[in-house]
Amino acid sequence: MQEKERRIQSDIWTILLKWSAIISWLVFTFALIMSYYAAPDNEYGVLRYHGIEVRKFWLTPLTGYLYILLWISALISYLSIILNQFRTRRSTDHKYLNSILLFIISVAWLVYILMQIAKN
Repeated sequence: MQEKERRIQSDIWTILLKWSAIISWLVFTFALIMSYYAAPDNEYGVLRYHGIEVRKFWLTPLTGYLYILLWISALISYLSIILNQFRTRRSTDHKYLNSILLFIISVAWLVYILMQIAKN
């Protein structure tokens, strides 16, 4: 048997969870765009054949901004995960798995960039 839903409307915390997820994904999307410009270029055979130089290093100023964006995205998603743990009491409440996924992706991407820069 399903229990009757007693909640009249969403409280401020559930609205805050939804908006934090949207904001953190927007920051992550902006970080994706910035990584396109900060990452080294691929060296294709056509470029080598024609003698076109390819940048093989990360652009330092953009990489700094990329770090900041990824940390902001990871922090917002982490706070969303913590807030979700305290707010969900029913089995029918949303789990906000996108925040967990975004946190894992952001931290993994930070570790990857650190390893790539250390390698060069």
